[in-house]
Amino acid sequence: MLLSGRWFAQTAHLRILLILAVLVLLGGCASSQEWGWYVIDPTLKRGRINLSFLLSGIPWTIALTICCVIISNVVGFLVSLLGLARGRWLRLVYRVYVEVFRSIPPLVSIFWVYYGLPIMIDITLSPYPAGMLALSVYGSAFMAEIFRGGVQSIERGQFETSNALGLTYLDTMRYVIFPQALRRALPAIGNQLVIMLKMTSLVSVIGVSEVLRRGNELAVTEYRPLEIYTFVAIQYLLLVLIVSAGVRRLERRMGADERLGGSAQTDH
Repeated sequence: MLLSGRWFAQTAHLRILLILAVLVLLGGCASSQEWGWYVIDPTLKRGRINLSFLLSGIPWTIALTICCVIISNVVGFLVSLLGLARGRWLRLVYRVYVEVFRSIPPLVSIFWVYYGLPIMIDITLSPYPAGMLALSVYGSAFMAEIFRGGVQSIERGQFETSNALGLTYLDTMRYVIFPQALRRALPAIGNQLVIMLKMTSLVSVIGVSEVLRRGNELAVTEYRPLEIYTFVAIQYLLLVLIVSAGVRRLERRMGADERLGGSAQTDH
């Protein structure tokens, strides 16, 4: 209950600060002749239509983020096993994969998958799966490093103790090493989740109708890019704050036993 109370208090303060910032921005800009907030004014029919159009991109952004996170985590975990293998060639494959895919900018990867695959191997993907594939491969390289680092941060004595207890290598990894590694890697995983959420804006360049793409289309028709992109920025800000709050709460729940000796878990 103590941790839950703190979480709700922090998120409440965050929401209040966000609302105040938005009100100050809108109030200050409303008095300027250079701004035209009528394009997204909910009291006007035109504004409601535009707001509905802008907000309709959020489900696409969320769905793309979830798909990319799932795929990049699964692929990244499998690739990390190569980095943890004893074979030199397996570790070399791991290193090549990570260095190649995390060195290529994600926007270049998106263009290459969308425009390059039809030429290279005669596979044509629609914008959504093309963007999802490019971002997932890019993210998997970072996730592989996160998982590998988490496992290698576990003390060698944990392996030796598991051996002494008669656990197999697979049982040791499954029941002893991976749970601890996941807990230690969770902050980095959460950070990567936020980064992936923001990177979904890049797929707008190939026509995926997510948040930024909706903003681009409306800005062209309304000729009010400043107001529209401000609202787009607020949408991303809200999404990131929600994700960050959820990740922080999960970190506290998974790491409370290490910091508070397990007492926090009993409080729940």
